[in-house]
Amino acid sequence: MTGVERFTRFLQRKPADRIAHYEAFWGDTKDTYVAQGHVQPEEDLADHFDLDLRECWAFNCTADLDFKEELVEETADTRLVKNGNGAILRWHKHHNTTPENVAYTVRNRATWNEVRDKLLTIDERRINFAAYRAAKAHAAKLNKFFTWSGVNVFELMHPLCGHENMLMGMADDPEWVADMIHVYTELTITLQEILFAKEGKPDGVYYYEDMGFKQRPFMSPRMYRELIFPAHKKTCDFAHAQGLPVIMHSCGFIEPLLPAMIEAGIDALQAIEVKAGMDVVKLYREYGERLSFMGGLDVRVLYSNDLQAVDNMLTDIIPVVKQGNGFCLFSDHSIPNTVVYETYRFFIQRGLELGRYV
Repeated sequence: MTGVERFTRFLQRKPADRIAHYEAFWGDTKDTYVAQGHVQPEEDLADHFDLDLRECWAFNCTADLDFKEELVEETADTRLVKNGNGAILRWHKHHNTTPENVAYTVRNRATWNEVRDKLLTIDERRINFAAYRAAKAHAAKLNKFFTWSGVNVFELMHPLCGHENMLMGMADDPEWVADMIHVYTELTITLQEILFAKEGKPDGVYYYEDMGFKQRPFMSPRMYRELIFPAHKKTCDFAHAQGLPVIMHSCGFIEPLLPAMIEAGIDALQAIEVKAGMDVVKLYREYGERLSFMGGLDVRVLYSNDLQAVDNMLTDIIPVVKQGNGFCLFSDHSIPNTVVYETYRFFIQRGLELGRYV
């Protein structure tokens, strides 16, 4: 089977030759594999490992497209930068990491209203047509499943106002947060309409929404349903109206939100982060008839580089979760450069061997 055939059937939970396979890697990981001679500098890791899916992040939803980043402070190890969202972030110079959130211009309803019109104005400069066109053509040439990828409303809001302001606003001023959600929902759908009309539809839509941390989601199921659910429902409904399945990523523990996320229309859940408390076998047994799963394989086991431990993990999980035809081999987090090349190769070989149907 081709990648596009296999991945399509995985999302539909229909029989295929084997489970699907995809992965995310930190930039440092490719640099290490290149330095060690395993990968060519110009080579994409998705091509190198023959993954079944290709993505394109085509949208720029920064509030002020014309703002030039300002260097606020620089040390030997970090850069403190103000960006077009009015956010001041501290970035590490020497390795890939999530930036430290220092300060935000948008903190409440009043400061939101100062930037709202910029996001309401549809500007095609937000769309990287050329990158989407090239990625789509590359995927088609290789017969791989191709997704438009990007963030949904939760991950669009917090870069503008920060997690603390956003979450406090959900409790103290939900009408403000609901307005932000509305604006970002309409922006996302309108930009997708423009892109798909001009460059053609992808094979699916892949949303990223990190809605949890260890043992807890960032919000209660009731708050999710009241504020975030309508946006997820609307964006999933739009995708389904185009004939496109929806994958949704979320790091952290989001199991309490999952019934409503399924109701919103997601077709597959990605990450299923073990160290946060997620358990892909448990979720498969509860939701496997309605949802496909990508991940749930503990990256900490991979970076132990203990091949027997990797084999034990795969043997314990894959024969169970592959039964409903809706499992994709994928770690529960991006692969760091502490996972040696030979370990990742073993993970693929053994995982796909266990995941064969015929």
